[in-house]
Amino acid sequence: MIRRPPRSTPLYSSAASDVYKRQLFRLGSLNARVVTKIIIMRLLPALAFGLLATIQVKADDSALISRLAPTLNSAAISEAVAAMKCAQNNGVGQSASRLAIIDYTIPSRQRRLWVIDLNNRALLFVEHVAHGQGSGGDIPNAFSDREGSHQTSLGLFLTQTTYQGGNGYSLRLQGLSKGFNESAMQRFIVMHGAPYVDPVAASAQGLLGRSWGCPAVRAEIAESMIDTLKLGQFIYAYGPGTKKLLTCKKENLSLAHNATLRFANM
Repeated sequence: MIRRPPRSTPLYSSAASDVYKRQLFRLGSLNARVVTKIIIMRLLPALAFGLLATIQVKADDSALISRLAPTLNSAAISEAVAAMKCAQNNGVGQSASRLAIIDYTIPSRQRRLWVIDLNNRALLFVEHVAHGQGSGGDIPNAFSDREGSHQTSLGLFLTQTTYQGGNGYSLRLQGLSKGFNESAMQRFIVMHGAPYVDPVAASAQGLLGRSWGCPAVRAEIAESMIDTLKLGQFIYAYGPGTKKLLTCKKENLSLAHNATLRFANM
């Protein structure tokens, strides 16, 4: 009979081997958690800096406008800056350096249009601006994006190209606020000069002349203002109900794929 050599005794029993495997697994999991924590700790300062920088930009713009235009409603400033940053964060008007704010809660007899150069930190215009015939008397109380309403539209606009039309030198406006002004292009809502925007006559008759919904300005300054605001700047029209534009929601923006840069096609 052939005798087989005895089997070598394993270094570990099956139970010991299982314990060892579990220890290795726990060690691997522990290492993974440690590595994850290290990555998070390293990323947190950068993320916090980015968030603070965004907040700081908004605060800086709002503070700048408040300093340059101390009589401008603080709520109008906050909404305008928030709507502008929301659009830019969604890829619209990222190169804009100028912001115009219209406060339609102010009587038409008073100046209620401010134009600010954010890059050069300067107030460029404080002017009278008309509202639509369908929006009411001295202080407008009805606003619409409906064709034929002759009412003013509120919200954020991106300026487009200029053209010579029935009202002379005019500036096309792209409505960016869904539910407020997205039909501006179809309604031919433009900035233009008009003889009825006459502060002297307004004082005598109790209200400024009114447009068909366009933010018309004095004829004497129209060309200069339009050239200041053309091609990718922002105009914000503040009024009843625009508070919701403080919250940045992409679905609240009218972002047609060709809405941001129509300049070359006009």
